Amino acid sequence: MKISTRGRYAVRVMLDLALHNTGEYIKVKDIAKRQDISEKYLEQIISILNKAGFLHSVRGAQGGYQIADAPEKYTIGMVLRLTEGSLSPVACLDTDPNQCERCDTCETLQIWKDLSDAINNVVDHVTIQDLVDRHNENISYDYVI
Repeated sequence: MKISTRGRYAVRVMLDLALHNTGEYIKVKDIAKRQDISEKYLEQIISILNKAGFLHSVRGAQGGYQIADAPEKYTIGMVLRLTEGSLSPVACLDTDPNQCERCDTCETLQIWKDLSDAINNVVDHVTIQDLVDRHNENISYDYVI
């Protein structure tokens, strides 16, 4: 499984908005500059997040974006599933019950289930707030005497 740039950038956008949440709306150009992402590509990603209700937006000169809810409400898995679709390592795990003709006799199915469980266990237990906390811990060690 490989996460696309869209998925990675979506997580970075959510983190950026959480880190810079002052109550004011944040402009796309500011996020793009901080994250080194083109504004055009960033707008596509923000559109996906906004339509899903992960963000609030305001148009106009004072407009921009804010994270819609507290950062601890959003898991990395939520953001990745929104932008990537299924995180299953094989297509036969995308449906429940499994529609594969071989699922009853497949010797490898348990491996794919275990891998899927491991992926989901990680991405569903790390929140945007966890990333904010990691960021703040890293900054606290970045000082000069």
